[in-house]
Amino acid sequence: MSDWPRVRLHVVTGKGGTGKTTVAAALALGLARGGRQVLLCEVEGRQGIARLFDVEPLPYEERLLAVAPGGGEVRALAIDAEAALLEYLDMYYRLGRAGRALDRFGVIDFATTIAPGVRDVLLSGKVFEAYRRRARDGHPVYDHVVLDAPPTGRIPRFLNVNAEVAGIAKVGPIRKQADSIMQVLQSRGTAVHLVTLLEDMPVQETADAIGELTAAELPVGGVVVNQARSTPLTATTRKAVAAGTMNADELVPALEQAGLDRLDTSTSTVAQQLLSGATDHVHRLDLEERLMDEVDGLERPVYRLPQLGEGIDLAALYELADALCEQGMA
Repeated sequence: MSDWPRVRLHVVTGKGGTGKTTVAAALALGLARGGRQVLLCEVEGRQGIARLFDVEPLPYEERLLAVAPGGGEVRALAIDAEAALLEYLDMYYRLGRAGRALDRFGVIDFATTIAPGVRDVLLSGKVFEAYRRRARDGHPVYDHVVLDAPPTGRIPRFLNVNAEVAGIAKVGPIRKQADSIMQVLQSRGTAVHLVTLLEDMPVQETADAIGELTAAELPVGGVVVNQARSTPLTATTRKAVAAGTMNADELVPALEQAGLDRLDTSTSTVAQQLLSGATDHVHRLDLEERLMDEVDGLERPVYRLPQLGEGIDLAALYELADALCEQGMA
């Protein structure tokens, strides 16, 4: 069973380089199981989703991206601030061709540059619209919406749209839309999940972001530890490597039995290199276990994704989706 039965809007953030786009995509695939419809959105203009799924750059429209076990579908949308503003002007002010003319003169780009708060309202507003959209039978068009959001350093400001537009629009459609967005973002139907690696800076940024999100009354979800390292070493071997009591000569008979004595490099040299690599590996494990204790101390549900050695493709995304489902995140 999912740890988030009431959540329909999953916001995924993390320090740059932690794999938040990969986690957002895997989460979307996991949520789509059993015939559910999921929309995966991005707002940074990087086309990260398209590159991840190895498809053409996404336009400003919802496109079928993948099918999950059970017949569910993941659709994707790359949200562009300028296109969202044109849509907004047409929706609220019926500008139509006039709005497109403004775009040609660069007015839209100027407006979203001098008023970053308005830009964030437009970006999150499109996500909000997809979340609220209903079919003719009254049911939501999308069972879940997953947002590949800006990184942790910007996420509190991006989501706290009310504060961002406070000095720009105190009344009117923009103010009303910001209020509506905040009602959804601060509700039980939303969770802001954070992605981290077991490294000092990402773990610290995760802790800082949780504090800032909590202060802004935004619902913090789980913490996804990405690229979690496993070890082939037994506890006894690991202890001996850490203590420095293992001798490289002890490895030579096993290496010879494996046929490595037929290599150009001497078996004793291979044994020395292997022991050196094992020492580095054990030191890394010790560091990650210390940081894992810090992550557990954040008092949020924690999910671990394995380190995949051959890169990320669609098969790897399904594997990561399986891991999230098994742990109860999806």
